[in-house]
Amino acid sequence: MNAILTMSTFIFPLITFPYVSRVLLEVGTGKVSFAASVITYFNMFAQLGIPTYGIRACARIRDDKEELSRTAHELLFINLIMSFASYILLAVGIIVIPKLQSEKTLLIITSFTIVLSAIGMEWLFKAMEQYTYITVRSIIFKAIAVIAMFFLVKEQSDYVIYGGITIFAASASNILNFINAHRYISMKPVGKYDLKRHFKPVLIFFAMACATTIYTNLDVVMLGFMKTDGDVGYYNAAVRIKTILVSIVTSLGTVLLPRASYYIEHNMMGEFRRITRKALNFVFVAACSLTLYFILFAREGILFLAGDAFEGSVTPMQVIMPTLIFIGLTNILGIQMLVPLGREKIVLYSEIAGAVVDIILNAILIPHLAATGAAIGTLVAEFAVLVVQYIALRTDIRSALRKISYWKIAAALVLACAACIWVKFMNFSYFVSLVISVVLFFAVYILFLYLVKESFTREILVQITDKIHKIIKKA
Repeated sequence: MNAILTMSTFIFPLITFPYVSRVLLEVGTGKVSFAASVITYFNMFAQLGIPTYGIRACARIRDDKEELSRTAHELLFINLIMSFASYILLAVGIIVIPKLQSEKTLLIITSFTIVLSAIGMEWLFKAMEQYTYITVRSIIFKAIAVIAMFFLVKEQSDYVIYGGITIFAASASNILNFINAHRYISMKPVGKYDLKRHFKPVLIFFAMACATTIYTNLDVVMLGFMKTDGDVGYYNAAVRIKTILVSIVTSLGTVLLPRASYYIEHNMMGEFRRITRKALNFVFVAACSLTLYFILFAREGILFLAGDAFEGSVTPMQVIMPTLIFIGLTNILGIQMLVPLGREKIVLYSEIAGAVVDIILNAILIPHLAATGAAIGTLVAEFAVLVVQYIALRTDIRSALRKISYWKIAAALVLACAACIWVKFMNFSYFVSLVISVVLFFAVYILFLYLVKESFTREILVQITDKIHKIIKKA
């Protein structure tokens, strides 16, 4: 179900972004991207690290409804209090900062994500591993948003409407979460609340969220203040595609966090190591192929999705693509290993290192290289995060890393490139070039890995084949 959810995250922007980018152009999309990045900081303050901490805390006690209800209530109370404080800070910011005041309507609309995230308690549903519900709910609201996008966004001045629809697609479904939470927790007070017990771990996760938000969103904010809305628009197009691909690479790690926490709580370390090894293998197989393909066909992808006005996005996209590998690995090392093991401080230190690197490089490079400078800062920052986490876990993951078939993956990549590179020299349209190249690249890549018996690829293809046979037999 999480794979379907990830595909929907890929497909819906694929449908809407070509239309939106041509209507709003780089300036309109840049304004919305800037507003969303600013609100991210206020939402980060309101969430206070609960989205990740809540999954671990609830997953460990999910078999005890009373204690689960108490924990969920306590985290919701903390979240609502911090959301109120966050809105006060936002109001002050809009009043005193001219750049924010000029787009106050867009910022106010975008800020609805703060209260919707608070009442949504997404962490509860993930802790209970309710991915079918999360997926169906998300797809329905995304589909409504797509329809609204085409009907309501008609000209460049409609960027505020676009911002509102974006928030609707991402956060409005949280209202359903609040309504359906009674299935897993009691909505009545259970008593004996102790908010203080969450403060220390929540503050650690909050610090992690701060560091992460800095080096993943500060580039957009710094671009907005130091350069133009157009530069933000160029960078946003590259980051949007990267974000879609990252969601694919990290989809397995996201699903495994509550499961890993459950295994550790019940001292099932063999199972914990097994899923970790499988997740690392998945990252190398998926991230390496996506990175190389989208570096090769960055221009065709950008110009097809965003239009000729976004030529300035091509180089930033090529620079930022290797972060798929770095983020994929740190998602496993940090979220799936360090957090369930109770070593979240290491994750915090790694993200602080990334944030410091990103701030320094952005300050140096953005004035001279604009969007490309921001992409370089993000790339190096993600690598710094990976280095710190690897050093902390090097003894724990050596055996898992040794079992990955690097030479098979490398050989598959070389053959896949050879199979499709000729497409770049043909006079095809962007769409035709992408269709032909993606089919050739990934068909050759997957087929070769299967033939040389790469363990993860073979296991997945065998499972898919078995399921197809079962469906045929039932039919």
